[in-house]
Amino acid sequence: MSSTAPSARPASRTPGRRRRRTALAGFLLVPLALAGCTATAEEDTAASGAATADATRTAESGGLSAGGAVETLQESYQQVISEVLPSVVEIRTPNGLGSGVVLDEQGNIVTNAHVIGASTEFEVQFANTATSYPATLVGTYPQNDLAVIRVEGAPDLQPATLADSDAVEVGTLVLAMGNPLGLSSSVSDGIVSATGRTVSEPPSEAAPAGATLPGTIQTSAAINPGNSGGALVNMEGEVIGIPTLAATSPAGGGGAAPGIGFAIPSNTVKNVAPQLVEDGEVTDTNRAALGVSVTTLADSSGQPAGVGVVGVEPGGAADSAGLRDGDVITSVDGQQVRSTAELSAVLADLEVGQTVDVTVQRGGEEQTFPVQLGELSVTG
Repeated sequence: MSSTAPSARPASRTPGRRRRRTALAGFLLVPLALAGCTATAEEDTAASGAATADATRTAESGGLSAGGAVETLQESYQQVISEVLPSVVEIRTPNGLGSGVVLDEQGNIVTNAHVIGASTEFEVQFANTATSYPATLVGTYPQNDLAVIRVEGAPDLQPATLADSDAVEVGTLVLAMGNPLGLSSSVSDGIVSATGRTVSEPPSEAAPAGATLPGTIQTSAAINPGNSGGALVNMEGEVIGIPTLAATSPAGGGGAAPGIGFAIPSNTVKNVAPQLVEDGEVTDTNRAALGVSVTTLADSSGQPAGVGVVGVEPGGAADSAGLRDGDVITSVDGQQVRSTAELSAVLADLEVGQTVDVTVQRGGEEQTFPVQLGELSVTG
């Protein structure tokens, strides 16, 4: 697929390790808002006192008093914050601000592509300091909403530890660290609410057609504008994800939906960031694609009714299977698709090289083609 509607494949696994998920099971159709590069969005005031209460009850069952359990949890929080916060930075661009996480002692910092937008030069500020340092763009990959910048002249860099996000479990206590609404070095707490979510991002300067993010981690920790690119951290002081966007509530006039935020898993960062550092681009996307440019078609009532093929990549997966311009894709791998977003969600669960049935409408007739999936191109 092209940038018209980028196809997706879970990139949250390290090479050679994959778990098959039911397609569309984690695909979210709720409105979502990017959580970076703005200081004017309404603050998400979600809290997670329930996590503290649950930990207190657990400690009480082991013989601790309520006060002792709270004190133990508080000490754990404080230790993790003191260990990880120096690795979380504020990134300022001409258009706003976001957050980033130090990758190595050479000054490479991972953040969201939508945080940096089209900028190539930045100012970076570390936790609990007033000094800013210049940074430049290393590389960006909007399809996974990730980018790497490099800071110059900053002393005593403390790289973060990236966890194995495949091992993250629902209910895990987490802390979100970043610079929400420009409030530097802020921390919120919560739990992992779900894993393996496939979410679609709205358009941004980095990705005008939006992006589909496979395998994201859902959390109840507050994610606000400015948190994007920061750190979602477990109680071992490891970064399990990069907070990226939050759900919005249609009933609330498009305001933030408390306690529903999403983070790009750390294993995706492990795959993408080293390629950006080494080559300035992603050379192995590790995401399945059909090799078509598509658009959503609507029925007479204006509802999505299928995915129209408007371009076929010569020699690509669809071309080799016999798909052509004008076909209307209605299902892939047995999953109905009515829009480009749903097509991306189905592809997010499939593997490069996997052969799947693609059903299309052509000339008023339904036809099914076995397609060996290709790899999403670097450009989308």
